[in-house]
Amino acid sequence: MGLLGIYICIMAKAMWEGAVLAESNATVEVEDNQYFPPDAIRKEYFKPSDAHTVCPWKGTASYYDVEVNGKRNAGAAWFYPEPKSAAKQIKGYVAFWKGVQVDK
Repeated sequence: MGLLGIYICIMAKAMWEGAVLAESNATVEVEDNQYFPPDAIRKEYFKPSDAHTVCPWKGTASYYDVEVNGKRNAGAAWFYPEPKSAAKQIKGYVAFWKGVQVDK
């Protein structure tokens, strides 16, 4: 009897100001960033932002402001609602920066 495969799931967690913003064992890593599935984020901490940036190979990113206990971290989370085909695996997935601690 052969070994078909071993899968090791590592839980990734995004935190800011003591709050867990997102947690998942199904993140996708792109350019050293962990992208969390949409259902892994705690929506109560996310406020839509009007900010957008363009990546030549991923497409147009949209942003969220993160708000915890009345403190706001503007544009601290981003996602690609309609990424280019090269980045289709991160459609809707959320990544972080600006002091948000991501551990995996």
